[in-house]
Amino acid sequence: MPTENKVPAFDLIGKRYDESFVERDVQIAEAAWLIDQLPPGSRVLDLGCGSGLPTAKQLVDAGMDVVGVDESQTMLDLAAAQAPGATYLHADLRELGELGEFDAVVAFFALLMLSKADIERNLRDIRALLRGPGLLLVSMVQGDFDTFPVNFLGSPTTVSAYPPSQLRTVVADAGFEVLALREFEAEAEPGRIEVQLYLRGAKS
Repeated sequence: MPTENKVPAFDLIGKRYDESFVERDVQIAEAAWLIDQLPPGSRVLDLGCGSGLPTAKQLVDAGMDVVGVDESQTMLDLAAAQAPGATYLHADLRELGELGEFDAVVAFFALLMLSKADIERNLRDIRALLRGPGLLLVSMVQGDFDTFPVNFLGSPTTVSAYPPSQLRTVVADAGFEVLALREFEAEAEPGRIEVQLYLRGAKS
């Protein structure tokens, strides 16, 4: 997952990410919603695909043409083994210009690893990649901070977060209609509860 100074953290975390991420039911349900909106063979970008679980595998199993992008080669190696059938690319999440067009983009807990300035730029870049239904799924953690230092699964990294109303505005300003924005409490790692935001959007 993103950015250059975050890669060692996720290389170190590796498979522990899947083993320690306790609750993913909402993420699975959101991807299922997306699958219901798209015909098989639709091209979907999984931005910050991580280990390929659960989303890349879910999309591949549904017959989607999946491109997974991540900045951690360790996570991409896991994805290739755990969710075969997608195309996996080792790339900076902020540099999307060479990827082609997509019917949908999903970014589950990936953009939050960027600065707010990069998130807002990245959303505009994502919009430029979208064709057809132009669907977007984004998940973030609720809060109000920019590149705040944290320890995730014992590894240092930084995260950014928005309050719900501000996330809605940021996504709309990037050229999307916000179809839904919901909040859920989830156990992100053992013993730590956080409020997660799940947003559905469409290119406007």
